[in-house]
This record gives sequence, C-alpha cells and structure tokens, in this order.
Amino acid sequence: MEWQADGYVLAVRRHGEASAIVEVLTREYGLYCGLVRGASGKRLRGLLQPGNLLHLTWRARLSEHLGLFGVEDAKSVVAPLLDDPLALSGLLAACAIISHTVPEREAYTHLFDAFSVLVSQLQSHDIWPALYIKLEIGILSELGYGLDFSKCAATGEVTNLTHVSPRTGRAVCAEAAEPYLDKLLPLPKFLAGDRLVLGPDDLENGLRLCAYFLERRVLWPVNKQLPDARERMSGRLKS
Repeated sequence: MEWQADGYVLAVRRHGEASAIVEVLTREYGLYCGLVRGASGKRLRGLLQPGNLLHLTWRARLSEHLGLFGVEDAKSVVAPLLDDPLALSGLLAACAIISHTVPEREAYTHLFDAFSVLVSQLQSHDIWPALYIKLEIGILSELGYGLDFSKCAATGEVTNLTHVSPRTGRAVCAEAAEPYLDKLLPLPKFLAGDRLVLGPDDLENGLRLCAYFLERRVLWPVNKQLPDARERMSGRLKS
C-alpha cells in the first residue's frame, strides 16, 4: 500500500530513540498516522512541527498497518509565527482540536480547506479568531452535529437571531429567546451572517458556544476533554 499527498502536521509523538509517530491531516485521505524514522535528526526536527505542511509518502504492507512516512519537502507554517505568540497559539489549538475530534482515515475535504484558510490568515489578528470559531463549527458539521443558524427554531424568522438552543443547536430570535435567556447560549452575530468582523463579546461567546457542543456531543462521550492548547489560546485571546 502506498499513497502520496500534502498534509499538515497535527501531532508528533516520540517513538524510540530517533523515530516519531506523526499525525497529519491530508485532503485526500483525512487524518493519518505514520512512523517517521530519523525524526530527531537535524533536518526533520524542524519540519516535524504541528502546523507545518509536508509532502508525504505513506507506505505499509497492509492498509491497516501503522505504516511509514517519507518526508520529501515541506512548507514551514510555524517559522513566520515564532515571534507572534497569539497566532502560534491559534495554530496549535487548531491542530489539537482536529486531532482530538476527527476519526482517522476518513476524508474531510471541507475541513482540510477550512484549516488551510485559517493557516493563511494567522498573521491577520482581526480575521483568524473568527475563522478558528468557524473551523470548530465545521468540525461539528462534518461529524454529523451541525448547528443551524439559518432561522429561528421557534418562529421561522430569519433576522434578529440572537441565541442558540443548547438542546437542538438551532438559532432562536430575540423575541422567542426573551423568556429563556438564562437557558440559551448567545449567538455571535458573525455566525448568523457572512461577515468575519467580530463584535463586542463575539469571540468569547463563539468559543463558549463551540466548547459547549464539542464537549457534549463529541468529546465527553469518549472520555475526552478540550485540549490544553485550546485553553491556552482562549486565555491569550482574552488577555
């Protein structure tokens, strides 16, 4: 068995003295793991960093085997962010949340594209946090837990959507939400429209909204928690 594809490094785990098990996200094959020999060497050590884009060759005798990764060339996403702790925290959080939630060996082309867009905008601090939240919304959708912000679940109204039902994941308009404000989740305005401009409290409300559904629908049922990298990013964004 063999394939070649570009893939973003999500996680690297040391294996033995000089090798590592590397987890990547590819457009064609989804999330894949493979062993990289000589990972601790000078050339590969700098390339095998979460967020970097590698051109990979995966080989195994049988498809169900772990397999070996060959790294032919790479594009460093991490290097331009080394002097930007906030953007770097966003990159590491995105890698970690995908690694924590997405099943292996299933192609999620929309998720790969969304991650690529996020990576391309990490140096734009007024844009990437909204893209990060949309990435998490996309993960929920890809896993079959899509949230619906198109119209009010109670009235069918398509404007003035202000909250989300924690039970159904559907939007609720201001009028219908009024009696239940203590039970509903605030809906950031940018999620109900096409703009990426964050209004007051949108960032905090967006991260809270995503965390609520990721925890209850994806992570907690399999005894997982939100990754530490996401918590660190959230803290940096609030400071």
